[in-house]
Formats: sequence, C-alpha cells, structure tokens
Amino acid sequence: MSNYHQWQLRTLQVLEKGEADDVPSKVCDYFILVLVFLNIVAVVLESVSSLYVTYGLYFRVFEVVSVGLFTVEYILRIWANGALKQPGDDASNSRMTYVLSFHGLIDLIAILPFYLQVLLPGLDLRVLRILRLLRVFKLSHYSSALEDLFSAIYQERRSFAAASYLLLLALILTSSFMYYAENEHQPDKFSSIPNSMYWSLITLTTVGYGDVSPVTSVGKVISIFTAFLGVSVIAMLTGIVASAFSNQLARKKVMYEEQIRQALEDGVIDDEEQRMLEKLRLEFGLSEEQTRQLIDQVNNDKSQ
Repeated sequence: MSNYHQWQLRTLQVLEKGEADDVPSKVCDYFILVLVFLNIVAVVLESVSSLYVTYGLYFRVFEVVSVGLFTVEYILRIWANGALKQPGDDASNSRMTYVLSFHGLIDLIAILPFYLQVLLPGLDLRVLRILRLLRVFKLSHYSSALEDLFSAIYQERRSFAAASYLLLLALILTSSFMYYAENEHQPDKFSSIPNSMYWSLITLTTVGYGDVSPVTSVGKVISIFTAFLGVSVIAMLTGIVASAFSNQLARKKVMYEEQIRQALEDGVIDDEEQRMLEKLRLEFGLSEEQTRQLIDQVNNDKSQ
C-alpha cells in the first residue's frame, strides 16, 4: 500500500466517527460537533434583531471561519473517499458516491448558503439562514438516529402506509363534512374543503389550537367524532414507529451477538476482534453494559 493511499485512509479514519482508542479521530469528532452546535446557536441568535445589530460583525466573522473549516472538511472527505475505490476501479467513482450520498449532500449544504450569498447577493438572507440550520444534520455523521428512523419505518412500511392511508382518509372525510356543516355560518374559516383541512388536521393530531372551531350542532358532533378518530389513528402511527424502533434495536443486538459468537469460537477475543466489536458497538449505538451482558450470555450458552 502506497504512502498516498495510507494518508487517504488515515484522513478518512480521522474524519469519520472515531474509535475509543483513536485520540486524533475523537478530537476531530468533538471539534466538529461543537462547531455545528455553535453554528446552530449563532443562526438562532442572529434572528434577535438587537443582538444582530450589536454583534453582527462577530456573527459574520464566525460564519466565515466556520464555512472555511467546513469547506476544508468537505474537500478532505472527497479526497479521502478515493481510498475506498475497488481494485481496478477509478477513485472518482468512490468520491462521487460520497458526494451524492446523504452525508455528502448535507456536507455540501453546510457550506452552500455562504457561497450562494457571495455569488448571488440578491438572495433573501432569511432563506439562506434557514439553509444554514440544516447543518444540524451533519451530526448524523456521528449518530445513527436518522438512519435508524428511516430503517425502522422502511421495515414497517406496510403498516405505516396503512395507518397513513387511514389518516388521509380521515382528513378528507372530516374536512368535507365540516365544510358542508360550517360553510354557511363561518364562510371565512370554512371557505372550502382544502381550507377546512387545516381544522381537520389540527383536530386529528389532537393539537387543537382553538383558532377555528365549529358553531353549529352538527359541526360540534363532527368535531367530537374527529377528535376520537384522531386519537386512534395517531396512536396507531406512534405505536408503529415505537415498535419499529424496538425491533431495530433487537435486530442490532442479534447481529452483535452473532459477531460475539464468531469472535469467541476459539474461546478468546483477541485485540483485532476487540477493535472490530468496539467499532460495531459504536455503530449500533449499544452501551458498554449491553455489550457485557451479551458477552456473558454468549459465554453462558457456550458453557451449557
């Protein structure tokens, strides 16, 4: 392996979520996490007019420094991903795979608003600030929460689609009934079925702002029915997602337990296997206590 390729691999290791014994990588992780957090705080505080008038210069300097650091990180990630190329393949393919990946797009969005503002100064700054808030998704480099959510919903996609269909059906029916019941008495609030969907969705989700409410007897009956229907459907969706998350964790434990069994086939977990299990533990988001319990369970099964 050439020194160039070794440097690429090492750079990628440092930029990605680090293992417990990789100090440079862990320092890089914490530095980026803190930088992302400070950027989110800065965007939020900039919305306070008095603070922006007083400290606007500091906000702008911090933004320039942050974008510079994020740009360097993005370029390094593109370069380092060339080390993942397959034998006989071109490095540009693996780099393009990163660029078009979820993490690659988020890393691009982290710096894009600044350069858009420089190239197109006429853009609405409020829109650019909203885009800057998307930097929070850079935290997905170090947490599998989003991936777990998408994976959990995908695994339960049939149940989730069925519950979503019921919610859509309830939204259309209740908003239609409420429109015909209330339009004559409240034409400004129930002027059309699409306009009535606002009331229906707020009621179905059990939020109930109270800014739009029925005044007729029929409308009140529909409102009561809608509220009960909303509790049922929303509870169903919540239960599906909660169950999917639980199943996702169970699948991870089973996969991790299988890796432990393979590592303990010779009766001992060597250093290489320990590093592999630790990396897998961090990737799966398992605690050290859960790991010890799984190892004890495997040892007990082997001794029986």
